Amino acid sequence: MKAFVWFCFFALSVSNCFSQDEKDLINKVKLKLDKVNDYTAQGKMKIDVSFIDAPESKVIVYYKKPNKLKVKKNGGISILPKGGISVNGEGLLPKGNYDIIASKDVVVDGFNTKVLKLLPQDENTDVVLTTLFIDEANAVIRKAIITTKENGSYEIGMNYGKYIEWGLPDNVIFSFNTKDYKLPKGITFEYESGEKKVEPKLKNKKGRIEILYSSYSINKGVDDKIFDK
Repeated sequence: MKAFVWFCFFALSVSNCFSQDEKDLINKVKLKLDKVNDYTAQGKMKIDVSFIDAPESKVIVYYKKPNKLKVKKNGGISILPKGGISVNGEGLLPKGNYDIIASKDVVVDGFNTKVLKLLPQDENTDVVLTTLFIDEANAVIRKAIITTKENGSYEIGMNYGKYIEWGLPDNVIFSFNTKDYKLPKGITFEYESGEKKVEPKLKNKKGRIEILYSSYSINKGVDDKIFDK
């Protein structure tokens, strides 16, 4: 009996240790991202969505803590699907209280990653499950799969280069099912000419938006008025 009690105590202690290690890893990622108060980034956007015939275009991406993000392109505003705010790493991290379930480690783009499933304790949040694929050696998120109540599931893939010390990716790939997304009624997409507009006709197909960043200007200040335009 004493041996059984000791075993249970040991198993509980190990479980708590693993849980703390997982939280420490998430905090390590957060600490890196916390160094970024704002940025202005230059890049290109590629849109592959069934109801949009859009060419590759130059974009400027503005970000400011805690959750302001805007993508501007020549001839208009590029509109990301609802939930697109999470193309910024800060938006992928959990808010409030959550439970962690560790899964089997996997390799993403040649990097070993720890797989953590995060379940928010708040039943009112739209996100019901976030799966993070964390590169422990570099303290960055390589991939995330988000499951929501209103907009189905979507996936974020991120590759890093010279801005990895800030936790900022060189490119982001945002994949989603076009039918699952509830875009605002009457929304249109404006392209570089400023003339062509398309009303979305949602079909059960995969959509993909890719942003390739060429440079970042970090912590130089971003005017709040930019996000109001």
